[in-house]
Amino acid sequence: MKEKMTFQDAMARLDEITAQLEQNDIALEEAIDLFEEGLKLIHQCDGQLKGFEEKVSALLEQYQERDEDAL
Repeated sequence: MKEKMTFQDAMARLDEITAQLEQNDIALEEAIDLFEEGLKLIHQCDGQLKGFEEKVSALLEQYQERDEDAL
């Protein structure tokens, strides 16, 4: 797994992992490895989403300040 995937790539990889795990035709060791990779990706995506949320909030705040200054 790449250290820093884009959000879209990480979500696509999570979809692949989910599909593999749902097939129930892989060895237990491989399933555990996939599960671990999935948890790491979830953690990464969660962090990225929080960062996106913070950025959007900051942008909205800047936009509102400009509107107030225009009045």
